[in-house]
Amino acid sequence: MGRFIEEVILEDEEEFAVDKKIVIKEEVLVERQNEVKKEEEEDMFVPPLNFSMVDNGVFRSGFPGVSNFTFLETLGLRSIIYLCPEPYPAANSEFLKSNGIRLFQFPIEGNKESFANIPEDTIREALKIVLDVRNHPLLIHCKRGKHRTGCLVGCLRKSQRWCLSSVFDEYRRFAAAKARITDQRFMEKFYATNLSHLSFSLSCSKR
Repeated sequence: MGRFIEEVILEDEEEFAVDKKIVIKEEVLVERQNEVKKEEEEDMFVPPLNFSMVDNGVFRSGFPGVSNFTFLETLGLRSIIYLCPEPYPAANSEFLKSNGIRLFQFPIEGNKESFANIPEDTIREALKIVLDVRNHPLLIHCKRGKHRTGCLVGCLRKSQRWCLSSVFDEYRRFAAAKARITDQRFMEKFYATNLSHLSFSLSCSKR
């Protein structure tokens, strides 16, 4: 009788051990599935190249691709300023349409070898859109988010009365080794006149 009881207890212990292993495996599997799900969710929210916040309701970046659309939806954009002369891609246009985003295109050629090639009138008209809070939240972008976008943001900073060294520091942070002296000369000579009547709460003024 005692031997029988010992065998039953042994069997129960073995079954318990097996059940415990199954539970542990299930817990590991669930944990791994949660990790994969988290990674997939993180992959869904991918910002465009050189993305950054400029000011309240104003952002900058390189050209957004399809993989960036989910991230852009989180910004609740009302407008996009596009600084390239090429037509907007169909996928991007459809994204704007489905999200009620207005496109403002200010064509500026990418190859700016001389100072004269940076159109001041175009920059000034784009600035009017940026400074009008009715267009916010707003994204400024070109191809890489470096030169054309950098010039527009630099001119915005001048309207915010930033000192020139701070304007150049920000420009170089995005342009890096590709910084152009022609862009910096343009920003230096730019005067933000006839823009003071536009309503824009500047949180980064007088830096």
